[in-house]
Amino acid sequence: MEDTDRAIVRALTDDGRLSYTDLAERVGLSVSAVHQRVRRLEQRGIIKGYTARIDHDALGLPLTAFVAVRPMDPSQPDDAPDRLAVLPQIESCYSVAGEDFYLLMVRVESPAGLERLLQEIRKAANVTTRTTVVLSTPFEGRSLS
Repeated sequence: MEDTDRAIVRALTDDGRLSYTDLAERVGLSVSAVHQRVRRLEQRGIIKGYTARIDHDALGLPLTAFVAVRPMDPSQPDDAPDRLAVLPQIESCYSVAGEDFYLLMVRVESPAGLERLLQEIRKAANVTTRTTVVLSTPFEGRSLS
């Protein structure tokens, strides 16, 4: 990927709502050239979409936790992500190396909500869990530098 494309990706990571005019000014290209490059980056799958950054506290979901997931029976089909996709409290699911199979980032309203979600996760995917509760988030969703 060229330096100009990297600059476009970096700028859009910082602010996905930039107009093509503002983006063109930032990277030193014409508006039409930036538009073409963004379209190509989207077609190549480098830019997968655009989203808003949410204040989860304001939405009533102040508790963030990471839940490590391991199957009860590793010989069974590995379909935990499919089974867990229906739980909206799970924001992200990462396949990981090591003792655990998946690491989930979850957001819930309270410790009681986390406890209920853990029960749902265990039941839905027939897994064991190990949970780490986030105390604070110094940074998250950083842009590419």
